[in-house]
Amino acid sequence: MAARQRILITGIAGNLGRLVARSFHRDFDVVGIDRRPLTDLPKDVAHQQVDIRRKAAEGIFRKRDIDAVLHLNIVHDPRANLSVHYSFNIWGTTKLLEYCRKHGVRKFIFLSSANIYGPRPEAGGYHTEDAPLMASQSFAGIQDLIAVDLLVQSFFWKHPELEVVVLRPVHIVGPGVRNAPTTYLRLDPVLTLLGFDPLIQLVHADDVINAMRLALKRGSRGIYNIVGPGVAPLSTLLRELGRRSIPVPKPAALAMLNAMWKARLTTFPPPELAHLQYNCLVDDSRARRELHYRPQVDLAGIIGSLNAP
Repeated sequence: MAARQRILITGIAGNLGRLVARSFHRDFDVVGIDRRPLTDLPKDVAHQQVDIRRKAAEGIFRKRDIDAVLHLNIVHDPRANLSVHYSFNIWGTTKLLEYCRKHGVRKFIFLSSANIYGPRPEAGGYHTEDAPLMASQSFAGIQDLIAVDLLVQSFFWKHPELEVVVLRPVHIVGPGVRNAPTTYLRLDPVLTLLGFDPLIQLVHADDVINAMRLALKRGSRGIYNIVGPGVAPLSTLLRELGRRSIPVPKPAALAMLNAMWKARLTTFPPPELAHLQYNCLVDDSRARRELHYRPQVDLAGIIGSLNAP
């Protein structure tokens, strides 16, 4: 009987990290790193409350004989100082990659985001993995995520002995997921921008976790867009969800959102309004072809998860 792979999950205390751990522990030995405390994990999952930038994190690699790393530990707080983002995201990822190289880890999987392509008025068609990453031009808070994505790509070319995979999922939704898209789509009524009805792609968390499993297979490496069951106009999604929409001219919406953001009355960053205005569609042909990825949760399932308590 073959020994089970030992998988290290960074950011295991996050909502998605806990979902991944609960799914993976049945088939892998799971070790989690997170500086945040955590108590509600399966008993066979080891959680180390460690900052990935500290020397103690390397000790886990030295003692545990890690086969693969799932890197989910990225700070997404739009209110955080950019220097905090840089220190944790860039420096932390740099240290992780160095630990992997030094201690013979076979696989490194980084969960990025398709949002880094950026919603833009001139965007036409679907972005492949080779498309330029334009999101920072409209949303400075995502610059560090682009920087981490490029950092991991650079390591990929410099150290071919390590199988590096970058997954770029579209908006992730599902039970237990708490992010800007799920917060917005659970509102009622919902603010929309007058005169705009962008096409939206959603993917269920279960399909993202399945993509991670597929990326663990020996030989897989590179960048992969991860998409859900299809594309729908925002108006269609809201109608299927049973949400009431309030169309507002963009200048008024931006002024109102800026005021609410400064008063800390909303967690929706004003630059994210671009996602309610322009398309940001991606092509997942490479994931389907090379990883044999297929989304399993259909649009009805996604709608149901957004309406779940």
